[in-house]
Amino acid sequence: MNFLIGAFKPACNISITFSDGKSRKQVPLKKENGQTVMVPLFQSQENIAGKISIEPLQGKKIEHNGVKVELLGQIEMYFDKGNFYDFTSLVRELDIPGEIFERKTYPFEFSTVEMPYETYNGVNVRLRYVLKVTVSRNYGGSIVEYQDFMVRNYSPAPSINNSIKMEVGIEDCLHIEFEYNKSKYHLKDVIIGKIYFLLVRIKIKNMDLEIRRRESTGSGANTHVETETLAKFELMDGAPVRGESIPIRLFLSPYELTPTHRNINNKFSVKYYLNLVLVDEEDRRYFKQQEITIYRLQDS
Repeated sequence: MNFLIGAFKPACNISITFSDGKSRKQVPLKKENGQTVMVPLFQSQENIAGKISIEPLQGKKIEHNGVKVELLGQIEMYFDKGNFYDFTSLVRELDIPGEIFERKTYPFEFSTVEMPYETYNGVNVRLRYVLKVTVSRNYGGSIVEYQDFMVRNYSPAPSINNSIKMEVGIEDCLHIEFEYNKSKYHLKDVIIGKIYFLLVRIKIKNMDLEIRRRESTGSGANTHVETETLAKFELMDGAPVRGESIPIRLFLSPYELTPTHRNINNKFSVKYYLNLVLVDEEDRRYFKQQEITIYRLQDS
């Protein structure tokens, strides 16, 4: 029995270290098994370099057909689990076919890597970046080791950022006007606005403002849409009167938001909406939804 257990052990230990691993910022990444690990954070156009060590188990040698490291950017749909779509694929050959008798270390470098999309873990899709080391072998199968890392990309503040003004109403019953100070917000921003009641002939019980995330994956008949309510903010409790103005001040930093992702590689989109919900005394709901753009501003 012990022999069998040993037969399935890999013939060597592979370790992947980043050259600036000690100084580079580490961020939490949730793995598919639910565990959270700390991984290094990069942004597009950075160099990704380090060392790969391969150490055979004691008393063993590894015959191989070559050693390589790949840098992969991948999208995986959860309804097509296990099938990765590679949008970035770079490779460095580290060793020609031969034998490894003792610990061997290979330096590697990928220069100014184009990583256009951010790491994303969603309801139906994930986008990940990974280093993949392969020791190719004919018998016993190739030995593969993975190392995740995270990518975040930053945007400058938009030069044009118009406010949102909208009117919503039910004929002869309700007429309100709402205004948000802008249409594009960074992840730590504050939504500031006002709601004016121009006509109120129905008894409103309460009013909430929601932040909603809509993730759409796939295309055509295979489109999956998931909407999550990430935040619910009570604006008013009780009946408003005509001419009343309700201020809005909603801080975004407490919520787990991502930037807006528009048609990432024709695979998925992530959009955010402000949803204004009014409930009357008969529990009828009236709502008005407005898309906003969320972006990641470089930390000062």
